[in-house]
Amino acid sequence: MSYVWTVLQVATVTLGLSMAGGTALSLSHHPHWFVRGWDFPRPLIAGLAALSGGIYALAFYEGGTWDTGFLVLVGGAIAWQLRRIAPYLPLLQAPVEWARQPRPESSIRIVTSNVMQDNDQFQTWLDVVRAADPDLILALEVDEVWEAALLDLRDEYPHVVSEPQDNFYGIMILSRLPLIEPEVRTVVEDDIPSVRTGVELRNGTTVHFFGVHPRPPEPIRDNHAEERDAEVVLLGQEIKVTDGDRPTIVAGDFNDVAWSHTTDLFVQLSGLLDPRQGRGIYNTFHANWPLFRFPLDHIFHSNHFKLVDLSVLDHVGSDHFPVCTELQYEWGASEDQPEPEPTTAHVEEARDKVQRATG
Repeated sequence: MSYVWTVLQVATVTLGLSMAGGTALSLSHHPHWFVRGWDFPRPLIAGLAALSGGIYALAFYEGGTWDTGFLVLVGGAIAWQLRRIAPYLPLLQAPVEWARQPRPESSIRIVTSNVMQDNDQFQTWLDVVRAADPDLILALEVDEVWEAALLDLRDEYPHVVSEPQDNFYGIMILSRLPLIEPEVRTVVEDDIPSVRTGVELRNGTTVHFFGVHPRPPEPIRDNHAEERDAEVVLLGQEIKVTDGDRPTIVAGDFNDVAWSHTTDLFVQLSGLLDPRQGRGIYNTFHANWPLFRFPLDHIFHSNHFKLVDLSVLDHVGSDHFPVCTELQYEWGASEDQPEPEPTTAHVEEARDKVQRATG
């Protein structure tokens, strides 16, 4: 029995120290994938740290310096993780207000979906997306096979921009609303396309829309996040300078969580708002692993819009759940919803990130 008790104590301490160590690593902005990976499971880290601390306090605590130090360390990790995810819990005031009187002529309903290139459940995907009834669809990881499947929607969505690729970074937009001067472009990496286009609402207002899917850091190749960070930073700077006073929406699979430092930097640089804040985490990945789900698929918008609907859709065979967001353009909304403003430190950090990735 003492052997089992010792094993349990060692396992409890190992778990707690691992969660505290991962929390400490996440304080760094180093671009290596192993460091950045600790940004992702913050709710899970907080939960496992709490489990470790709870077991230790109930079963092993004797009041010594080591015991107290361990619990303080684990408690600090829990507090930090909760601090990072707190803006996305339905506890604080949401920066984006609900639209009180939805008006279809001023609204745009968007489905963002990483279809997963190897997924062959085309009809399931089509059924789920049709049921959501979006005005605009942003599909990611589109190859030629997926492009052919999505073109079944051409009668319903006559305005199409498509850049299929077989490297898991193809992109496609289908829209009921007219697209104005759509442009497929690359920002940092030549094989990672994104789309910029105007979208004309039913009331004639032009919305500037960006669809993105930057490449993440990973263990085998591209194990640093510099290129992803640079693409996100450059987009934020472009929006602030070029689109700062115009209704703007950015959507896509950022391959980064909502509460990461880079995502926060993007929000500060662009001045855009996150409609999830104050409402929930809205995990979208991994669709097949309930205990390991993170919010990777994002939508950000200028303060010209208020929120009509925000929901994660059903499983479509992909490793990502689609996200459906309906936003309403409103005169005077910007007065109710102040936009973030970058500090000098944000601007300098952005410059350094771009220089490291491109220089």
